[in-house]
Amino acid sequence: MALILGSGSPRRRELLAQMGVVADDIRSPDIDETPERGEQPRPYCERMAREKALAVPGGADDIILSADTTVALGRRILGKPENEKEAASFLLALSGRRHRVITAVAVRKAGKLWEKSVVTQVMMKRLSDNELNTYLASGDWKGKAGAYGIQGAASAFIPWINGSFTAVVGLPMAETANLLLAAGYPLYGE
Repeated sequence: MALILGSGSPRRRELLAQMGVVADDIRSPDIDETPERGEQPRPYCERMAREKALAVPGGADDIILSADTTVALGRRILGKPENEKEAASFLLALSGRRHRVITAVAVRKAGKLWEKSVVTQVMMKRLSDNELNTYLASGDWKGKAGAYGIQGAASAFIPWINGSFTAVVGLPMAETANLLLAAGYPLYGE
């Protein structure tokens, strides 16, 4: 039995390592992440995690772990910005407002699928032009849903969260542990 992480995210690898888990292999799934017309943020995020888990090849006894993190401002899905201009528009939209960060996790083994999603409320302070421009110049927004990572420089912009910090980073630890245990992964040496 091998544990395969279906994600190229270094943050997810780091979070698993905090639980003492090292994936036997890392296989980034290649799927279309375009939201369907009218798709709401939470169902979209859950579908992405599920599709990633199903797209990653693995043996019958392998455990595939995939996840997706989506930033939602109302019904609007803020994915990974394609460029600095889009990152700026996302950050300006979030500035001074509460939003939701949804992380969905899917674990697959032998044709079975276990899934869980976690929603965390996040408040971003009102950003000054200097804060916004300095952050954009840092490049820390690249590859991050909503154009920010709470674990990096943008942590100075987040005065309040209600929910799971690790879910905002990219992997809700308690829920992920439960899914791995359900799939038979010997998390605690069992």
